[in-house]
Amino acid sequence: MARSSVRGPCEQILLASGEPEEAYARYAISANRAATYVGWFRAVAKKYPDKPPGLVLTDLVRHTPGEEGKWFAAAKDAKLFDEAVALANATPCDPKMLTRAARDFAQTNPAFAVEAGLGALRWLIHGYGYEVAPLDVRAAYSHTLTAAANAGVDDAVRIRIRALFDDPAARSGFVASVIGKEVGLD
Repeated sequence: MARSSVRGPCEQILLASGEPEEAYARYAISANRAATYVGWFRAVAKKYPDKPPGLVLTDLVRHTPGEEGKWFAAAKDAKLFDEAVALANATPCDPKMLTRAARDFAQTNPAFAVEAGLGALRWLIHGYGYEVAPLDVRAAYSHTLTAAANAGVDDAVRIRIRALFDDPAARSGFVASVIGKEVGLD
C-alpha cells in the first residue's frame, strides 16, 4: 500500500480515538488533498470544525510554498478578505478570478473589490492569465473603478492604477494598448 493511501485511514483512526489534535497535526493537510485549492480547504475545514478557518488556510498555504496566489479563492470563500488580498499579492494569481471578485464584491465589499481589481490589473500587466483578450483587461479596469466609486476612493485608485504603468515595459505592453488612454498614458 502506498504511503499516501495510508494517511486517510490513519487520520480516521486518530479522529475516532478522540485525538483530533494529533490527527490534524499529522494528517489533515496530506490526507485531504482535493482537485482544487478551494476543495482542499473545504475538506480540511469541514473535518476540523474546531479549527479557525484562518489557521486552516495558513497551514495549507505553508504546505504549498510559492503557490500563495492559488489560495485566493479559498480565502475569499471563507470570507478571509484581508488574507485573500495578501495571497493574491504574494505570487501570481489568475487575473480573471480576481476580476470576478472585483465584480462580485463591488457593492457588498468595495474595499476588497478594489484590491482584487488592482491585483488583476497588476498580474495582467506582468503577463499572467490564460487567453487574455482586450475584454478581460477592460473588465478588470471597469470593475475596479466601480468598486472604487462605491468605496469613495476614485481618485486614489486612479493614481494607483496609473502607478502600475510606471515601468517602461508596462507602458508599451498589451494592457497599456487596451486601456492606456483611460489611464492617461498619452
